[in-house]
Amino acid sequence: MNSAAYDPTAPAEDLPAHTLKILVAGGFGVGKTTLVGAVSEIRPLRTEEVLTDASVGVDDLGGVERKTTTTVAMDFGRLTFSGGVRLYLFGTPGQERFWFMWDQIAYGAVGAIVLVDTRRLPTSFASIDFFENRGIPFVVAANVFDGARRYTTEDIADALDLDPDVPVVLCDVRHYDSAKNVLIRLVEHALQSATA
Repeated sequence: MNSAAYDPTAPAEDLPAHTLKILVAGGFGVGKTTLVGAVSEIRPLRTEEVLTDASVGVDDLGGVERKTTTTVAMDFGRLTFSGGVRLYLFGTPGQERFWFMWDQIAYGAVGAIVLVDTRRLPTSFASIDFFENRGIPFVVAANVFDGARRYTTEDIADALDLDPDVPVVLCDVRHYDSAKNVLIRLVEHALQSATA
């Protein structure tokens, strides 16, 4: 067991003052598992399985042909900020056949990151609709893939037909600082939404 795991006998000053549940959602292969792994201070829980021939014709591998694994339940990680704020990160599965789990995973979430791949924007519409329909604050994070064309945040917001108050940020989820900045922007946005 990780030494940073919850300890009910720990002194009160070691326990976080605030815990927030955050979702990481988006289409298949956009980098959700990578984001959770990049920022988690604990070894992340991953429910990845190898893609098999059974997924042929079921999962759309367009644009991610080299992908060999897929999340079948969720990813889980944790990040604690100074000042006693602890984020619990839940990465959702991206394929349509696993969307039935999203309501359960989303229960109690204060906000979400919708991770997008600008080469495959239509894969993000289901996530955006999900959070808009449930009134869960979210930010859109465009994962900057190697070799992909670069767009401004304004272009991405227009292409996704986002409400003007939905923040859009560029990121590289492989890097801790970039992924952490997305989380900070989401927490700021969720707090603003809660006080509006």
